[in-house]
Amino acid sequence: MIAEPVPPRFESLLLQVQGGIGRLSLNRPHKLNALSPQAMQEIIAASRWLAALPELRVLLLGGEGRAFCAGFDLDAMRGGTAPKTRDDADLGRLMMEAFEAIPAITLAMVQGHCIGGGLLLAGACDLRVAADDARFAIPEMDIGIPLGWGGVPRLVRLLGPTVAMELVLDCRPFDAAQALAWRLVNRVVPAPALAGSGSDWAARLASRPLAALRATKRRFAQVNEALCPALDSVCDADDLLAAYGDAETLQLQQRYIAARRS
Repeated sequence: MIAEPVPPRFESLLLQVQGGIGRLSLNRPHKLNALSPQAMQEIIAASRWLAALPELRVLLLGGEGRAFCAGFDLDAMRGGTAPKTRDDADLGRLMMEAFEAIPAITLAMVQGHCIGGGLLLAGACDLRVAADDARFAIPEMDIGIPLGWGGVPRLVRLLGPTVAMELVLDCRPFDAAQALAWRLVNRVVPAPALAGSGSDWAARLASRPLAALRATKRRFAQVNEALCPALDSVCDADDLLAAYGDAETLQLQQRYIAARRS
């Protein structure tokens, strides 16, 4: 019997692999799994470790607690860790590209809040199942910053340019039923059934031949990138860095954070 690989340990993530199926969970439930710079660095490291596993067939991505992911951790900006250099501002793109480079089929299980960068991370998965309590939004314009991390081409691929443009500019929240209608998610299930539904789907996918799974994912990735390139969206970092230094943006951020805390 081949021993299961022993995953590295992280502060912001839970990671396990068994029988060709991996589980990666965002583990900051007290922050609704918001993406701090440390969490993003850990996702990059976990993604590279997972990408090197020759027998990994399927990876489940989820969030601990009542939310999938509340997006970028705005409290990190208050703590002085807002992007100050191009490398800082480019961290989200590097996270997205590292995660997408995992050759296994990736399946997001979305519950509760799925916001901003969290929505992009779910969108980076090959498939998505949402609980009926899932709530989605792209609020970046509400705090005066452009959508970065290669998010625009990825959303255009998922939703088409008309819907993607509306959601980015209007920041309008939407529910799981609307996400299904737009085909942002593949399936919606009752919240109590989410874990079982995701596990069952992962098991069915993992029963397929490994070579065929990886070839299929590789081909879809090639076609998506040819249709609307998202790799190496380094210009997003420059736009984000400029926005974080803008006085009007800083005022919006302060009001947004204050409103969220009230």
